Amino acid sequence: MCIDTGEALVFGRRAGLFGGAVIVACMALVGSGALGGALAGRSEPVGAVKEVVPNRVMTWNLCNPCEESNVDRAAEIAEYAPQVIAMQEACAPDVKKIRDYLESLFGLVYHVEYGSVLQNWGRCGGAPWNPGGYGQALLSAAPMTDRVNVEYPDGGSEDRGYMAVTTKVGGQSVRVFNTHLAERRQEEIRVKQAGVLAKEIARHDRAIVLGDFNAVPDAPELSPIWALAMDTDPQCRPSFVGVCKPTTEWQSKFDYVFLRGITPLRHSVEPSAYSDHYVLHSDLNLT
Repeated sequence: MCIDTGEALVFGRRAGLFGGAVIVACMALVGSGALGGALAGRSEPVGAVKEVVPNRVMTWNLCNPCEESNVDRAAEIAEYAPQVIAMQEACAPDVKKIRDYLESLFGLVYHVEYGSVLQNWGRCGGAPWNPGGYGQALLSAAPMTDRVNVEYPDGGSEDRGYMAVTTKVGGQSVRVFNTHLAERRQEEIRVKQAGVLAKEIARHDRAIVLGDFNAVPDAPELSPIWALAMDTDPQCRPSFVGVCKPTTEWQSKFDYVFLRGITPLRHSVEPSAYSDHYVLHSDLNLT
């Protein structure tokens, strides 16, 4: 079923981008003939081919289960066109569709690696005997190598883990991590998970650590991460938590771009119509 563009087009900053994406997507799904009078009088879609920003990374919790279109998600990502995108609460079939839409609708070509930690029919669909993978995923405009996918020994109320790859950001090879720590009010579980992740981060002189940590900056469980890396916002530190921009609809900072041996240039936190987590992206200096 095609998506009604009317509701989405009220979001001014996405209007041109989304409108063209939806029209092309509907044509691909149902054929141009089926659009008939529904598009009568509308102008032709505007060309949407973009280029990635080679030194930009982005982290986004997709919200799952949520009734959001993968066309919408792709349009959101294309607006910022990062070199690397880290997704959490990601279903492997959804990620594949998002990647395909990014290429077919916006000309953005990404490699993909999955960090699924469980098979979940309720969240990800698929056949009951072969449900979709659920967990993390990384998209990168450059090839990714040396992927590891680690499930934490204790995920809390739901299996959780981290993944890591080596890829290029800003033309430089770097280790990139993507994680999702245990849910809120599970501090003791997150302490153990952060310890596991920190040991791996410490092995690298330069690393980018992306993800949903489900903890505010001054939460004790993040101490081992802060000891190794800085937030992309130089003003955001555990002792200055009041200046850290929230990354969720409930006005908490849970999402991070932690940097080890890398200098941040600028960052932005953008509310999203398609998730209860905001989009966090950052431009980096890796030279």
